[in-house]
Amino acid sequence: MRKDKQKVIGEEVSDQSIKLFLEPEPADDTPRSLHKLIKAYRGLRVDDFERFLGFFVEAGLDLNAKDANGHDFVDLIADQRRAEPYIALVKAARG
Repeated sequence: MRKDKQKVIGEEVSDQSIKLFLEPEPADDTPRSLHKLIKAYRGLRVDDFERFLGFFVEAGLDLNAKDANGHDFVDLIADQRRAEPYIALVKAARG
């Protein structure tokens, strides 16, 4: 990073930007809902992911979608170091 540039941390992400994570479609046989959850998990901070889940549910997408091996979102990220807050949010959204 150049010295004349400042790193921006914690900048507010707009609802419109978060809703963009509802758009990507899978290029393989991954269920649409699962694909969108994974993309949002990889691209959003925890607070923004929580907001994303509201839009996700509002769009009628499935928080329990499973891949061909029977793994859901929680199964797929459970072994990742920073996954716990994301897992807690998905479990809470499931009810």
